Amino acid sequence: MKHLILFFAAYSIGATLLVSSAQRPTNPTVQTAPTINGYQPTWWKEAVVYQIYPRSFQDTNGDGIGDLNGITEHLDYLKKLGVNVIWLSPHYDSPNADNGYDIRDYRKVMREFGTMEDFDRMLAAIKARKMRLIVDLVVNHSSDEHHWFAESRSSKTSPYRDYYIWRDGRPNPADPAHPLPPNNYPSYFSGSAWQWDETTKQFYLHLFAVKQPDLNWENKKVRDEVYGLMKFWLDKGVDGFRMDVIPLISKQPGLPDLTPEQAHDPSKLWANGPRRDEFLQEMNREVLSKYDAMTVGEAIGITLDEESALVNAKRHELDMIFNFDAIRVNRGPLYSEQAWQLQTMKTIYDNHAKVLGKDDWDTVFLSNHDNPRLVSNFGDTSTEEYRQRSAKLLETMILTLRGTAFLYQGDELGMTNFPFKKLSDFNDIEVMNAYKEWVVGGKVSEAEFISRCARFGRDNSRTPMQWSEKANGGFTTAEAKPWLAVNPNYRTINAAEEVRDADSIYNYVRRLIALRAANKSFVYGDYTDLAPDDPHVFAYTRRLEQPGKSAERFLVVLNWGEQASEFKLPEGVKARKLVLGNVKGADEAGASTLHLSGWEARIYSY
Repeated sequence: MKHLILFFAAYSIGATLLVSSAQRPTNPTVQTAPTINGYQPTWWKEAVVYQIYPRSFQDTNGDGIGDLNGITEHLDYLKKLGVNVIWLSPHYDSPNADNGYDIRDYRKVMREFGTMEDFDRMLAAIKARKMRLIVDLVVNHSSDEHHWFAESRSSKTSPYRDYYIWRDGRPNPADPAHPLPPNNYPSYFSGSAWQWDETTKQFYLHLFAVKQPDLNWENKKVRDEVYGLMKFWLDKGVDGFRMDVIPLISKQPGLPDLTPEQAHDPSKLWANGPRRDEFLQEMNREVLSKYDAMTVGEAIGITLDEESALVNAKRHELDMIFNFDAIRVNRGPLYSEQAWQLQTMKTIYDNHAKVLGKDDWDTVFLSNHDNPRLVSNFGDTSTEEYRQRSAKLLETMILTLRGTAFLYQGDELGMTNFPFKKLSDFNDIEVMNAYKEWVVGGKVSEAEFISRCARFGRDNSRTPMQWSEKANGGFTTAEAKPWLAVNPNYRTINAAEEVRDADSIYNYVRRLIALRAANKSFVYGDYTDLAPDDPHVFAYTRRLEQPGKSAERFLVVLNWGEQASEFKLPEGVKARKLVLGNVKGADEAGASTLHLSGWEARIYSY
């Protein structure tokens, strides 16, 4: 399946003070706050979201696996950083075929992560710090160990049979005893998306791992089950959901074979099923409209032109989605790296500003649990100076562009990719399955495969958080074996050191978040790219003018790369006062031409 890796990693977060269902607002009235620059203000538009991968955040019981109590332990660290929403990647009961994205029980906490009491205590502590929590909603598929699927596969007459997608196979002339899959759908994790089940002599659909059978959203009982579990967590006090591969829930009628053109990237077909919007509007009507909740969809297969159909406020579906154009600008087939230019990334953000209107909302992110480390992917780790500068530059861009900003754990420290050397260093099911197809299948050599996975593999972002210089980076005890090896550079890159250092990446990000919180122009202001064709400098303004208030005008100048650059300011734009920069001593306030050193970032008022 030569087409497969083009979208391979796109799919790819005791006593309590909980807000109960009786306490939290339900059936919220229509917002009456005046618009800001034509936008309806909301808390989630102004949020800075921090994604936690709980398995890798902090282990408190010495088993080498992060847990919920570990998150509670570090909430003050996150509060000091300034983030106000935490996105928790799946914490549900799971056999962990795909590290929690295969859910066995949606109303239980994963045993390795703790108990429901631990979750309640964590949530109460988050609320006490005036922060919010969103959790992953993984409902395109479940685990094959979920009781729904156990019942579904037990018999063709089971009342749960239609909870999943079952089909007869096609005749196999070469081996009549072993039918062929019902169609040519590929799995995102390599191989066919169909698995033969010997018990009932049919295939079931799994767009992801074999142990992740797709739910049948055509069945109203399935949708009601999903809405029930959403209410369970919202009534507990969570503030919304990041929705895993949510556009895939509506399947194509009849499940016909992919055409050669569709096979190049099936996501485009799968993400635009005929009932997708109907299902999401029903979800909003039945659940989300009754809560002050935030939703963000992992929008695999959705183009920018299609984005408004999902996020436009008048359609009552989702609040925002993750569009992967920018994060995958350097990604080629089979995990290869493709050349890219800064102008390409600028065009992506410029197009977002043009296409998405006042009733739409955007996200800004360049990292998550399915992608390489931010600074290794888009920055420069050739020297310690450039690692720090480029990490600060990237965070400057993320926190000053249009849309809700999403940071991934460790970004604020400039954590880097792991030095993977051999297959056994990896844990990811995606890598293991791809090895069979790419290396055993003769597409690439083993050495090339390891090199590509080391560059773009998902395990890079999943290595444990580096808290201190202590053994295992302070993630777990010295005696424990972490579930995934800690990056050996934890002795020089760790939170304890960066919190102490006033010039660290952590403290720079803290100042950035504070600047964003104090100036609504970075949220609701107009965006103008000052030099779309400049190959080295990304310069733009954020401007907000409100009746009766002083105008907020900021100039952001980012020199991408180690080469020095000059940037002549256009007519009408003045670098009046340096507000924040990542190079000590650099200022040039009042100059008409800025002289920027390698990986330099500056924010001026203008």
